[in-house]
Amino acid sequence: MERVNRTVTAEFIFLRFTSQPQIQVVLFILFLLIYILSLMGNILIIIIVLVDSRLQTPMYFFICNLSVVEIWYTSVTVPKMLASFLVEKSTISASSCIAQYYFFFCLGTIELFLLTVMAYDRYLAICNPLRYATIMNPKTCQNLAMVCWLMGFICPTFASIMLARLSFCTPNRINHFFCDADQLFRLSCSETYAIQGVGYAFSTVVIMSAVLFTMASYVQIIVTILRMSSAAARQKTFSTCAAHLSVVSIYFGTIIFIYVRPTVKYESNANKVVSVFYAVITPLLNPIIYTLRNKDVKEALRKTFLRGKG
Repeated sequence: MERVNRTVTAEFIFLRFTSQPQIQVVLFILFLLIYILSLMGNILIIIIVLVDSRLQTPMYFFICNLSVVEIWYTSVTVPKMLASFLVEKSTISASSCIAQYYFFFCLGTIELFLLTVMAYDRYLAICNPLRYATIMNPKTCQNLAMVCWLMGFICPTFASIMLARLSFCTPNRINHFFCDADQLFRLSCSETYAIQGVGYAFSTVVIMSAVLFTMASYVQIIVTILRMSSAAARQKTFSTCAAHLSVVSIYFGTIIFIYVRPTVKYESNANKVVSVFYAVITPLLNPIIYTLRNKDVKEALRKTFLRGKG
């Protein structure tokens, strides 16, 4: 009965992080810096992988794909968030909100699948090294990447279509920095129990399947490493997958916290803060982790810059 008297709206208003203008300016500068560094870092990884022949391997092929995803992933939400720090009232139309939702979760799903495939790549490299080159040939890598991208574009389609069919009512305020499904459910005047149930079940199955597959790969990797007789060999082998494991832990941990639960029952303030980590911080951490912890990439960077100076 509560929703009957509410006015239907086609526009939403993003609530600010804080009502204090000075803090708004500080947050704008901080997130702008993070966004620029994230773009520069991921673009640099793409260039290095493309120009250095030593990095033409399956692992770096998938890292390059991941960097492409991260560039678009942050660009879907961060520019709008930055604009909200500078204007009195940041608005977005319902159709643009649904589009933002689709592309954000499309790219997020692609990243999820890529990280899972990268875990499988590390499993083959460490646990089955003699057949690794045969199995992970260029054609296989291209097909796996294509499947990741295709499934990423397909997975959010049904939920986006269902969301587009909802009617939205006032108050039309979104307590977030992007159009998350939880917020749209809160603002809907339509019945949402069915789509909430389907969306929750689907996201849980997709996320947990990826998590369990990745965990299974790393269990096999750890068992293989522990069986090595040399401590130096164990350390060297583990270092080849340490960067990926770091990224997986951060990304999977935050999205499980947000999406593997019925989110509409919870206040969104905690979600808003945690979402900053996987939507803004993680895309910056990826190039840092893969460069600072990787000797091959650091050597490629050094030679590229020296070549440029010469």
